[in-house]
Amino acid sequence: MNHYYTLVALDIANDRVREAQDHRRAAVAKAAQPARPSIARRGLALGLAAVSRGSAHAARRLDSVVADDLGRSLTPTK
Repeated sequence: MNHYYTLVALDIANDRVREAQDHRRAAVAKAAQPARPSIARRGLALGLAAVSRGSAHAARRLDSVVADDLGRSLTPTK
């Protein structure tokens, strides 16, 4: 009977070792993944990108109007 308890103890120890290895592998896999930005950070970045795109569009329109006016002023009139 004594040998039976030794085998059961070894089996339990092996199970715990496997579980610890699984946890270690999961921790290593999680650490290897890139960090994801928070929801607030992502929302702020998207909002600033929208403002930037809008201001770039407005600047392009203004440049277009100024270029047209400059082109008209430089053309010779008869």
